[in-house]
Amino acid sequence: MSRKNSQRESLPRKKILLVDDHPLMRRGQADLLNREPDLLVCGEVGTAREAMEAIAKLKPDLVLVDMALPDKDGLELIKDIRALHLGLPVLAMSMQDEALFAPRVLRAGGRGYVMKAEGPERLAAAIRTVLSGQVALSPRMSAKLLESMVGPAGKSDIGPELNLSDRELEILCHFGEGWSTEEIANRLHLSGKTVDVHRAHIKEKLQLKSTPEFLRFAFRWVASRGGPSFRAPLHKDFP
Repeated sequence: MSRKNSQRESLPRKKILLVDDHPLMRRGQADLLNREPDLLVCGEVGTAREAMEAIAKLKPDLVLVDMALPDKDGLELIKDIRALHLGLPVLAMSMQDEALFAPRVLRAGGRGYVMKAEGPERLAAAIRTVLSGQVALSPRMSAKLLESMVGPAGKSDIGPELNLSDRELEILCHFGEGWSTEEIANRLHLSGKTVDVHRAHIKEKLQLKSTPEFLRFAFRWVASRGGPSFRAPLHKDFP
């Protein structure tokens, strides 16, 4: 046994709360993390509401949050945790491109971002990085953030959606996944009129002149980042 592993086993295991609405995904993550000598999954929940209740009850050392939850956007949950449990570190995970979402996670109060496509070793390493008080990002993302601070000479490849608010970006994602205005309103607990207002703001910011043009942009944008590429002609909001 290496000296490093021996030191980890001699310390109390850090408690991790998993927040993901897919039970099989949570179970797999829990099994992997519980094999680590210094980490222990103390709870598993599937919604933002359950997460806030579990934090108060279980007192975890770190919360691992999926960005897509059924009752609230992951960014909003991170903001809630930061407001009510100052000092509790949050590590975000998602299938979505880190180039777009990692900066938003950091602005919301998160301490790192891991893509679900990465292996268990990367997840455990990111958790340890955050627990040590540092920020956990991939080398590529760290370099991109540094470039943005010093002003890159080349043109940014992130795209115009950086101008959108968190809520507008969330709505753009849902339209790009093929959801109708009514479906988005129900999922986000908004009125259809509010969704329409957000869509109008997105169109204005992205200089998209019509709803079909907006939807084509949304479909292409989601597909370019590894999401669904499908059913634009079937979308209910097409005239």
